[in-house]
Amino acid sequence: YDRLTNEKSIPSLRHIPIGSNIKPELAPDYNRTVWRTALGFQPDEIVVGYFGFLNASKGIETLLQGAKIARSNGLNIKLLMIGGRTGSSDPTNYVYAQEIDQMIEDLSLQEHLRWTGFVDGPEVSAHLAACDLLALPYRDGVSFRRGSLMAALAHGCTIITTHPEVDTPELVGDQHVRLIAPDSPTNLAVAIEDLADNPDLRHEMGENARKLADQFAWEKIAARTAEYFEELCGGA
Repeated sequence: YDRLTNEKSIPSLRHIPIGSNIKPELAPDYNRTVWRTALGFQPDEIVVGYFGFLNASKGIETLLQGAKIARSNGLNIKLLMIGGRTGSSDPTNYVYAQEIDQMIEDLSLQEHLRWTGFVDGPEVSAHLAACDLLALPYRDGVSFRRGSLMAALAHGCTIITTHPEVDTPELVGDQHVRLIAPDSPTNLAVAIEDLADNPDLRHEMGENARKLADQFAWEKIAARTAEYFEELCGGA
């Protein structure tokens, strides 16, 4: 310990992002059209997904208000809320979920939104694949510490999210994700409308997201971690 403490040539910290804890896993007989139909979606509807627990930092209000604006502008969109509503780690999320329910009612979105509830890994994959877009409008900016982002990248989703608060050069706007200002329903609506009209860009962004996720495969994370420990112990 004393040797490592006094070793100035080795950085004391190494940033190694997490990977996705949801493995992309579609059943061999998965049919996107059939899956969407079972959820009640029509072929001409744009399905905008959200993945993760409800939490005040995740910008659910922005998502709902943005969806309302897009619908008011004539875009036929539906929302698919993927996963359980609240976790056990923060009891305030239950109260927040009730507030979100009230907002959904106030915005008259009840008939335009589906909840999946808790689902297992393969079902998460199936639901993500059913979406045309995935909105993750974090209030504190996108970052690689967000498991929902990492899962979306790994699944090749077309992602709309918010500008990061810290330097994140790996995420390039309109290459890997569409970046918007946080707490801006109008900006979210514009992004949804633009990407809804541009299927080629959606496809390109999804493929680029999948390629970026390869950098965060757990095998590579393990290798980078081992490499760092080897640097620390190299002089022993």
